[in-house]
Amino acid sequence: MLPLSDGLRSREFPIVNVALIAANFAVWILYEVPHLNEAVFRWSFYPCGVDNACRTPEPTALTWLTSMFMHGSWDHILGNMLFLAIFGKNVEDAYGHLRYLLLYIAGGFVAGATQVAVTLLLGSAADARVPTLGASGAIAAILGAYVVLYPESRIRTLVLVFIVRIPAWVFLGGWFIYQLVSAHFSLVSTSPHAGGVAFFAHIGGFLFGMLVTTRLLSRRTIQPQDDPRMLGTPALP
Repeated sequence: MLPLSDGLRSREFPIVNVALIAANFAVWILYEVPHLNEAVFRWSFYPCGVDNACRTPEPTALTWLTSMFMHGSWDHILGNMLFLAIFGKNVEDAYGHLRYLLLYIAGGFVAGATQVAVTLLLGSAADARVPTLGASGAIAAILGAYVVLYPESRIRTLVLVFIVRIPAWVFLGGWFIYQLVSAHFSLVSTSPHAGGVAFFAHIGGFLFGMLVTTRLLSRRTIQPQDDPRMLGTPALP
């Protein structure tokens, strides 16, 4: 299933979301594509750096952040940026620009920490040396926030050759269940990185986004739209 749009309009231009997408593409096109292997080796995050079991190319404290803007292939970045473009703009609309940026970065940290914890506790020394990179952990936090803010929005989705509208809670709930099942099988295969996907990062990020958003909503710190289809500027594709 491929999401195409949520059909919702934002009250303000999502400048932070657009800037994040632009930054990810800039890093990929201008830096990674010309020398991919070197870039991945140097600026990815290595779980073994947390407990000093290995010497990392760059300081671990720095690669926590840089790895969030790194990707391994065109498929990787295009898939991530599609989800961020569709689901990020209305989360930013509810959160405000600065809070949204903090949610994205904090979500990426929590997602990475979740994957690291599982790798160091249940994985092998070889697993801990696998470079971790990608924006998907941070984006998972945005998805968790979205499902709390707009559970009934209809996601325009390509299913095989058909376009259908699926409630957000069904679409994102199904996505989360897929991460749980995949994470389980990655443990069964004895490697938390089975298949090259950090499923536990997705789980940690998604739950973080849900919990933070639920808390902020209860305190009325953030404000989703009452009727998002009728307000603001046209939705971005």
